[in-house]
Amino acid sequence: MSDGEAISPDVAPLEQAKTSAPVDRAGWVKRPAAKRAPRRQKRRLVLVGARPILTQGLPRRFWQDLYHMSMTISWPVLFGVLAVLFFTANGLFGLLYALGPGSIANLNPPGYLGAFFFSIETSATVGFGDMHPQTLYGHIIASIEIFVSVLSIALTTGVMFARFSRPRSRILFAQHAVVSPFDGQPTLMLRAANARQNVIVEASAHLRLLRDEVSSEGLRLRRIRDLALVRDQTPMFALSWTLMHAIDETSPLAGETRESLSAAQGMFVLTLTGIDETTGQDVTAHATYPTDALRWDHTFRDILGSDEDGNDLIDYTQFHEIVPLPRSD
Repeated sequence: MSDGEAISPDVAPLEQAKTSAPVDRAGWVKRPAAKRAPRRQKRRLVLVGARPILTQGLPRRFWQDLYHMSMTISWPVLFGVLAVLFFTANGLFGLLYALGPGSIANLNPPGYLGAFFFSIETSATVGFGDMHPQTLYGHIIASIEIFVSVLSIALTTGVMFARFSRPRSRILFAQHAVVSPFDGQPTLMLRAANARQNVIVEASAHLRLLRDEVSSEGLRLRRIRDLALVRDQTPMFALSWTLMHAIDETSPLAGETRESLSAAQGMFVLTLTGIDETTGQDVTAHATYPTDALRWDHTFRDILGSDEDGNDLIDYTQFHEIVPLPRSD
């Protein structure tokens, strides 16, 4: 063989192949296996405040988190799911009854439809008395169905009670946050109200700023900065509450502008917690304010006034209204 003769990589013997390609036991160079295209993973949209973020790589198996799903889906969806499960289970048990001819006495209407209605009567434990199991096969299927129905009723009752008894706060947050002077200091202000108008005792508030920052090593990360409030606790939260953060030299907002916060994708997170005096349960609520919800040189419209008899009056129809500050010439 001359030096200029080409050698096919998939048929060349080991002594002729002067490459680093892998070889099999017979000394033949292996042809590289074709690479599969990477399978695109399913993505999930998660809203962090108003910021959409896509996630992937976490398996979603609904049967591993049924309780959380049953607590978070809407009431119409929950009733729809329960109805589908009810008719599906009774349809399957009705089929089992129909597979055993003569297992149900006084079957009416005859055939599968009668077995389906008998399954509903059995699962609901009503037992009208006309139809009843009359064979060993029928008694076995009925016993299994009663066991399944008892567990299903217990689980459904538990979910219903948990949804009804879950503490829910009716905290109303103003649609915008404002920056206006207070005691000669630029101050970030947010407004909240107790829409239920009962008493939330020992209410506390926490305000934080989330924004993108770059560390000294050049690492880009999402930082959380605590914003100290002028008053972060109140013994009784029944009507409204204006929360204020003074923007001084120690504030994380010192030197910030609308443009800088927007570039850093800043977002304010306000969290309120307390104890509902009516139920004695802990309640919590939160609101998020992206950069475009912050109004500089604005203030909240005053909602406290008096009626024609001189009584204090809070007008919640103006709760979300803000007004610009007069410009100083």
